Amino acid sequence: MSMTDPLGDMLARIRNGQRANKSSITSPASNLRVNVLEVLKREGYIRGYAKSEVRAGVSELTIELKYHEGKPVITKIARVSTPGRRVYSKISDLTRVANGLGISILSTPRGVMSDTEARTANVGGEVLCQVF
Repeated sequence: MSMTDPLGDMLARIRNGQRANKSSITSPASNLRVNVLEVLKREGYIRGYAKSEVRAGVSELTIELKYHEGKPVITKIARVSTPGRRVYSKISDLTRVANGLGISILSTPRGVMSDTEARTANVGGEVLCQVF
């Protein structure tokens, strides 16, 4: 069975795992998911992730969730651009998430990056999700 929104599925798994106070969750692997997880790790929203091969040609990601004083570090994680409605933004039109306390993750011609990295590189793109 094919999945229509793999990134949305991973974000929902992260959200549900933190609500259930899980230390780690698993998700099917893809290059886009790995790139988004790399941004989340760089910005300090997750502890880390590991890619493992379940069987020939099928990989899985184990994502280590992060908590601070018993509460999840990620309070809100939401998909912005969906398969049915793509949202693109110039760097000048990109809004700040929670007055700069959160981040937007963008898919740009230079790769997947956070909104602060995109502002530094002066490049816009598709707004994948927002994290706070």
